[in-house]
Amino acid sequence: MAKMNGKMIANNKKAYHDYFILENYEAGIALHGTEVKSLRMGKCSIKEAFIRVENGEVYIYGMHISPYEKGNIFNKDPLRVRKLLLHKSEINKLLGKTKEKGIAIVPLKVYFKGSLVKVEIGLAKGKKLYDKRQDIARKDQQREAQRDFKVRNLG
Repeated sequence: MAKMNGKMIANNKKAYHDYFILENYEAGIALHGTEVKSLRMGKCSIKEAFIRVENGEVYIYGMHISPYEKGNIFNKDPLRVRKLLLHKSEINKLLGKTKEKGIAIVPLKVYFKGSLVKVEIGLAKGKKLYDKRQDIARKDQQREAQRDFKVRNLG
C-alpha cells in the first residue's frame, strides 16, 4: 500500500529475514522538534523496534532516535514510546489481525515524505528456520546465476 518517494532514514532488513510481510501500511509519527532534526541527520535505528495497539492507539517501542547535539534541554529520551498516526479503520483492521496467532506488527522503514516523517509498518507472520534456509538458498542461486550471466557476457 505505502509507496516510498522520499529520503530513506532507516531500513529494517532483519524484518524481511525473520517475517513474511503480509500487508504494508504507511503511518505518520508524533515527534518533537529536536527528534526531527536528528532524523534529518539520519540518526535513527528500528532494528529492535516493535509495534503494539493499546486502547485504540498504535505505539512504536524501541525505536532509537539519537539526541540532537545542539538540542541540550529540549532533547527527549532516545528510546521513548512514540505514537503512530493511522486512520481509525486501519487501527481496527490491525487490531483484528493481531488477534490471530503468530501475527505481529513490525516497522519496515522510516523515511521523509516531503517534510513529514513516515513509518512503513508491516503485518508480519514469523518465519520458521527452514523458511529462512530456503530464502538463503534462493538468494545464493540468484547470485550464482548473476555471476554466470556476467561471465558469459564478458567472455
